[in-house]
Amino acid sequence: MAQTRSDAKLTAMTRKILLLLPLLLGACAGLHEVPSEQQDGFTIIHLNDTYRVADVEDGSRGGFGRVVTVLRELQAAGREVHVTHGGDLLFPSLESQIWFGGQMVRALNFIDDLAPVYFIAGNHEFDSREDDLAYFINAVRSSRFDWIGDNYQLASGDEETDAAVKSGFVIEAAGRKIGFFAVTLLPGLGGTDRDYVQYDERDYLDVARAVMADLERRDVDMIVGLTHLYLQDDERLATLRAEFPALHFILGGHDHEAVSRMQTASSAAVFKGSSNAREIWRIDVDFTADGETVVNAQALPMDASVPKDSAYEQLVEEWRTELLRLYPIIDARVGTAGVRFNVTEEEVRNGENAWGNFVVDVARGAFGQPPSDLAFVNSGSIRIDDFIADDISYEDIVRTFGFPSHLRRIELTGAEFAAMMEAGYRGTGGSKGYFPQVSGFRVCVDRSRPDFDRIASLQVPDGDGWAEIDPGTTYSLILPDFLFGDQDGYTMPAGSRATASRRGPELKYLVVDAIVKAQFVDTAIGEAVDPANPRYVELGPDRARCWQ
Repeated sequence: MAQTRSDAKLTAMTRKILLLLPLLLGACAGLHEVPSEQQDGFTIIHLNDTYRVADVEDGSRGGFGRVVTVLRELQAAGREVHVTHGGDLLFPSLESQIWFGGQMVRALNFIDDLAPVYFIAGNHEFDSREDDLAYFINAVRSSRFDWIGDNYQLASGDEETDAAVKSGFVIEAAGRKIGFFAVTLLPGLGGTDRDYVQYDERDYLDVARAVMADLERRDVDMIVGLTHLYLQDDERLATLRAEFPALHFILGGHDHEAVSRMQTASSAAVFKGSSNAREIWRIDVDFTADGETVVNAQALPMDASVPKDSAYEQLVEEWRTELLRLYPIIDARVGTAGVRFNVTEEEVRNGENAWGNFVVDVARGAFGQPPSDLAFVNSGSIRIDDFIADDISYEDIVRTFGFPSHLRRIELTGAEFAAMMEAGYRGTGGSKGYFPQVSGFRVCVDRSRPDFDRIASLQVPDGDGWAEIDPGTTYSLILPDFLFGDQDGYTMPAGSRATASRRGPELKYLVVDAIVKAQFVDTAIGEAVDPANPRYVELGPDRARCWQ
């Protein structure tokens, strides 16, 4: 029976271990070092959901430059290294609105030149509409890394592009055959529906079973899952280890925070990294002389302690220079921040956020005065993953909105609105793009309750205080046009299309206008979240009542 042992031979850069996981049941007892002369093996570096060529958080975290440093150190120590990417590379970002993901392909090609990269398409790979198909084709054809997938194929009409996605993928690592199954989100379940993508509509488990059965017939030594799914689906896939003991771990994407689930005799381990390579996974797979498989997994924070590779940073500078040449206005100062806005994804996708409050308050007035009764914006529409402080630049605003940000206004009853908002609090794990930033109401959630029954209180202003929303009263609501299309799990109530406005203004330009107007009267924008008057709270061990 395979066991897990610790790895004491870490470089100075990789000593900051967040997690050392025992990957088989009962392997915690008696951990000890396996002498290196008894081992041969390989290392997988796993990352996912990377949207920038450069780093984030004022340059202090993430970025491929730090990943390249990790790769070079591992190779210098004699490790055979492979890289997996859990999807979402081409879109969305400021740069992708100009180069349609070409800059990210070149960045990942840089990594592939050092160590082979295996990539599964995420839902944002297919942001290109059919009229932009030539750009998508160019991105795929320019890729030197391997695109893999077992529940989707490309149907662009370009022969080279459509042959790019490999199914039943097998590599050789440390002299062993390593097989992959690879599945991505289906349309209707968070995936993107495009004519140039054909999906296998079977349940993810059925696809994985079929692929793993074929891999077993091909005598692979180990099976790895590479996915772009919600965590709960990865956890379901992990249970297939009971049927396929060669399945050791699943490397995922779509969730934007580092995640791990321990391997047991009947369940594979699950690993997801943080977005923009803020935290990645190092997974060492070693084979001892007596036939044991030894797996060590370490979460590696890509922070300021990890130097950025100088050769890769030249590529960053090239893209930055070209961006400024094409788009010089991005450096322009448009206003002043009243607070230091933390708009990292851990903050904006998990709770009330000061920048989110400012943005959604602007949205509430999008269709003139008086403002709508209610407004919300899914946090996945806020893409900057960084800090905004002191001078606010135009770049801060355009990086906030990685997609077109058109708005809609609809009318609905209080009961319909409360039912719609349940979608924002479903699921497990953190950093959900569908988590809403809200204006004109406040909400209290009990996550111990079942999905779609988690809102314990939803209140609207009532004079100088608050009152529960009236199920029978009609309210006006402003929301992103994207959500009006029944996306991100939000379903529009019956009759809402009859009351809907035409597609309205873009929130991006409304935010610019609001900041410039504040600057004109020498006013800083934004306020810190008020703990005494929150818009969002969760019940739990530290909070027994919704509203104190």
